[in-house]
Amino acid sequence: MFSIFLNIIFRSLKLDKSLYSNKKLFGEIGIYFAISLILITSIISIVPNEVGLNWLSLNFNLGIIPRPSLRSVILGAFIFWIIKCSYLYFVGVILFPHKSTNCNFRKLLILVGFAHAPLLLNIVIINKVLLPLIFFNYIWYNITLIVGLNIVLNYKSILKSTIIVLAPIIILFLYTLKQFIFLNPGSIVS
Repeated sequence: MFSIFLNIIFRSLKLDKSLYSNKKLFGEIGIYFAISLILITSIISIVPNEVGLNWLSLNFNLGIIPRPSLRSVILGAFIFWIIKCSYLYFVGVILFPHKSTNCNFRKLLILVGFAHAPLLLNIVIINKVLLPLIFFNYIWYNITLIVGLNIVLNYKSILKSTIIVLAPIIILFLYTLKQFIFLNPGSIVS
């Protein structure tokens, strides 16, 4: 059982397309592996979060920043998992399906869980020098999700799954940029 779990992690890290087309792994056992990955990555996220909060606190004189409890970190990870899967189901299956798309919500839960494998590498972020690795791991996570979504939803083009996965990130970035420009109009150099 543990060897299957490690196999899923390594295949996800390698961006192995056959992982997402394996019906056995998307069966009954797959949801337990996905839950395990979400749980482990949420616990591991405490390490880089602590490093990041300490860096913010020291560099911007913010004082002591309260740390989230273990319960809130785990609960937040599971809520984010459900929201992410709901978004992918609504946009990928209901709004923009391919004619051969045949996917249920449970399959997307497993897909997103498996795609979390690159976030296991956040455990190496133990000081502020390694803090930029968070971005690398997050990009790897998104690429893994794009590859998996392309296979699970039977898209013929990787572009469609890329747009679906990256759209919320791009919208959030543009909104943040707009807020920054609106709140600091003098910060734009003419």
